[in-house]
Amino acid sequence: MNVMLDTNVLVRMADPDDAHFASTVDAIRRLDDSACNLVIVPQVLYEFWGVATRPLENNGLGLNPNEAHSEIQGILELYRLLRDERAIFPIWEQLVTRYDVKGKPAHDARLVAAMIRHSITHLLTYNTSDFKRYSEITALSPMSVLDGADLI
Repeated sequence: MNVMLDTNVLVRMADPDDAHFASTVDAIRRLDDSACNLVIVPQVLYEFWGVATRPLENNGLGLNPNEAHSEIQGILELYRLLRDERAIFPIWEQLVTRYDVKGKPAHDARLVAAMIRHSITHLLTYNTSDFKRYSEITALSPMSVLDGADLI
């Protein structure tokens, strides 16, 4: 089974000082051990760059562009990158209309549209509540994975 990684998971994995670093790594390891394929889409890399290069005092990682690029290269070595496709847009349009999405959650709807397009049903995220409205996917937190959440 493929499991999409959300940006907030990648950010925590890039910061060993983050309070959730160890649990994130453990959850990823458990998914790997369960024969899950961990995947990403370009959107999570765009978002990662934004957080990675934002100053620490603004809730970022404070990396310079070269450091952020190096982190992204490491992510690309670890996880399969699925392509953005034109077919994502009509799915996104249906989602934002069906679920009456307003404002920033439109970005989450785009991630869900990419998941639907690539037949991915599970998302690993620290923001499970942001994805509750979408019946098409299951949002798992790293804690639920560590607690033995059923992946099917």
